[in-house]
Amino acid sequence: MKTELFIKNKKLKTSILIKNNYISKYIEAIAKKNEKVFCIIDTKIKIDLKHIKQKNIIIFAIQCGEKIKTFNGYKNLSEKLIKSNVNRKSALIAIGGGTLGDLTGFVASTVLRGLDFYLIPTTLLSQVDSSIGGKNGINTIYGKNLLGTFYQPKEVLIDISVLSSLSIKEIKSGYAEIIKHALIKDYSFFCWLEENTKKLLNLDRPILEKAIYKSIMIKLFYVKKDEKEFLLDNNSRAMLNFGHTIGHAIESHYNYKKFNHGEAISIGMITEAKISNYLGLLSSNELKRILAHFKKYRLKVNDNILKDKRLISKITKDKKNFQNNIIFSLIDKIGNSIFYKKLDKNKVYKILQNI
Repeated sequence: MKTELFIKNKKLKTSILIKNNYISKYIEAIAKKNEKVFCIIDTKIKIDLKHIKQKNIIIFAIQCGEKIKTFNGYKNLSEKLIKSNVNRKSALIAIGGGTLGDLTGFVASTVLRGLDFYLIPTTLLSQVDSSIGGKNGINTIYGKNLLGTFYQPKEVLIDISVLSSLSIKEIKSGYAEIIKHALIKDYSFFCWLEENTKKLLNLDRPILEKAIYKSIMIKLFYVKKDEKEFLLDNNSRAMLNFGHTIGHAIESHYNYKKFNHGEAISIGMITEAKISNYLGLLSSNELKRILAHFKKYRLKVNDNILKDKRLISKITKDKKNFQNNIIFSLIDKIGNSIFYKKLDKNKVYKILQNI
């Protein structure tokens, strides 16, 4: 299956290909079009590239995780490329999860003032989320993704075959972003997931392909309308951050060690659904339905830090905040999100003590 999708508000066209067992052929095709190709690959990824005939491919293997999304990670990769005589006719290919894609995209957007780059996301999480939309960046001691750029990849290859090597924990991490897309935009997709989540988690290919495709379409709906998050309404790309205001704060508080991204976002979604209910936006019945689905498939729903005032200091560093208010993407029903900007840090702390 090949799906081509375009970001209409930019001259740069981004294609998204959904294929199976296609990575080697894909890299070889890119190498034929560029003077040099730098494949930046996660050391955990077991892909044999030795049989590729093109001689202009240079491989950098990197141990990945949030630890690479730092000033040092950025410096090391940038200087390695420059030392290897990268030029503007070169291309970068990131083969790995979301952290590697974020770092590679940030490097591509800044080295020589911009290089073509391609993404081959190898986790379900990165396939349905971070590889789509052109956000790149690194973390600081004050929070996640506070340094970065909007810079679209030339192309994204989503190869279903790589998912078979993932643990159930990693699959569930990606599923958190899939269910998020349903909760903010598509009630019928949520209903479909209620019926098909077991098959999805077991990597049933037709079910998986449909879930990935639907998630990409929902994310692109917002990216096309508001690529750089300028809008302050229900069309804002910030709608995609449902669960992330709380989730990112949790990740940062634990220095990215206690929970993976999907687990933190799962807790964030349930917490922000409870905030929606507390504010009279989301009915109690729908909150119970969402919570039941998360518990059925043993997604994370709670953590002690939610009652701790230290979490508020992390939340206030969120890059979406505006005029001393904490910006939330909340939901008023399953399948519909709203842009909410009426909460300051004291109100958020009070709500967290009461939900």
